[in-house]
Amino acid sequence: MFGIPGKQAVSITDKAAAQIAKLMTKDGSQGLRIGVKKGGCAGMEYTMDYVSEVDPMDEVVEQDGARVMIAPMAQMFLFGTEIDYEVSLLEAGFKFRNPNVVDACGCGESIKFNEDISAA
Repeated sequence: MFGIPGKQAVSITDKAAAQIAKLMTKDGSQGLRIGVKKGGCAGMEYTMDYVSEVDPMDEVVEQDGARVMIAPMAQMFLFGTEIDYEVSLLEAGFKFRNPNVVDACGCGESIKFNEDISAA
């Protein structure tokens, strides 16, 4: 919807693709739907849900057996984002490197987008 022809809306690292594919197989889902919603101390939060069917309005990115779907209302906020999966001594989880984010809260759970994007 907001994409550039020949360029995927988001990129997925090899680690993230492996984790998504593993979870898709385990849960029997069709993929991981990502989006954004209002919330958190910075104003917006990412959402992630494994879903049983693809919405025709979703932007779909597939890589190495992993399928990520971007909810229609989130596409403009997530364009250009890299999705990674990181493991450390204290935690493991998906990380978003989003060029559209201008600020984030201290805990990293909520984000703020450029006012021009938010107004659209």
